[in-house]
Amino acid sequence: MTSIGGVEMVDWKLAVTTASRLARPGPEITREEAREVVAELRGHAVAAEEHVRAFTGMTTAAGHDTPVLVVDRPGWIEANVAGFRSLLKPLMTKMRARRGNGPGGMIAGAVGGKVTGVELGVLLSFLSSRVLGQYETFAPATRELPGAPDGGGRLLLVAPNIVHVERELGVDPHDFRLWVCLHEETHRTQFTAVPWLRDHLEAEIQAFLAETDVDAGTLLERLSDAVQAFTGGRRGESAEPSATGTAPATAPEAEPGARSGAHAQEQDTDGRSLVDLVQTPAQREILARVTAVMSLLEGHADYVMDGVGPQIVPSVVEIREKFQRRRAAGANRLDQILRRLLGLDAKLRQYRDGERFVRAVVEEVGMEGFNRVWTSPNTLPTAAEITHPAEWIARVHRGPEA
Repeated sequence: MTSIGGVEMVDWKLAVTTASRLARPGPEITREEAREVVAELRGHAVAAEEHVRAFTGMTTAAGHDTPVLVVDRPGWIEANVAGFRSLLKPLMTKMRARRGNGPGGMIAGAVGGKVTGVELGVLLSFLSSRVLGQYETFAPATRELPGAPDGGGRLLLVAPNIVHVERELGVDPHDFRLWVCLHEETHRTQFTAVPWLRDHLEAEIQAFLAETDVDAGTLLERLSDAVQAFTGGRRGESAEPSATGTAPATAPEAEPGARSGAHAQEQDTDGRSLVDLVQTPAQREILARVTAVMSLLEGHADYVMDGVGPQIVPSVVEIREKFQRRRAAGANRLDQILRRLLGLDAKLRQYRDGERFVRAVVEEVGMEGFNRVWTSPNTLPTAAEITHPAEWIARVHRGPEA
């Protein structure tokens, strides 16, 4: 848990251990069936790459290819903790410096690091059964989880969750797996075909973290709020995850499903997410830009998935309808609180707003015209342009520099 220069503010190893121990087991499946699922997902990922390239006109830049990995829930947890640790390192260093390296500060840091590690582990255990696939943009490569040659980028397909959701929906498993791969491969194509995108996002995130003025106690409090919502509140209330699992929302992530147990206590966060609670005015500007980019990426992936789907996924209409129906069914109060704290409601809005933006732009200027969005950071849509695509078209296609 210790590191050069002091004690870690988060016990990352404990976060992995806690999340892995608390993660629910995947669906019952034989070893032979598991091998078949893994092989099929790998094959679909390769096929999806060709379909996405043909539909979007985007191709991987030389030297920027990234691996596709099929993982289980513990593998997803390990990969995400590694990514968090790498991305948050500057913030952790800043918080450790504020606390100081004296005996008192180190003792407090050791205790706080363990507590925060457990809190983070609980949240990751919750999410580990809900993510179907994820493109890890900033993940460092390890022997178990290889990445791109430059140290970042890999596509994760979480096999147990995909199998679980396809069974819950009662859809054709082969079609569903390909449908999921189409969405995730679009994300992989976005970053491999647009090499500057990763560096741009990382710079924005680091600028956001540099503006963060929060001590370890405040961060721990916010994590505790989320965990207490998950476990049922502060006064001995309990709420256990449903054995039936998740209700899917969109291809890469599944929305929390219904749960049993006691009612969750009201939180004092006024519906804000963990990110909202640590914002400064400068951070709000940065977050608006990042949110616009994420809306673009998620909406583009949904647009491509639905555009390619009818050609190669026979039951795509049934899959989409069942997805939308399960999402519309909503969740109970406990899930709503946790979704707000984690910002998952905003994530779902990103899919809707981004997909509408992409569709409107392609209808007006075609796919080639839309692809001008990938020219440079200056051609990315603003938050206002995401909701008003005509403004982006006017600026990029009809402006003085167009």
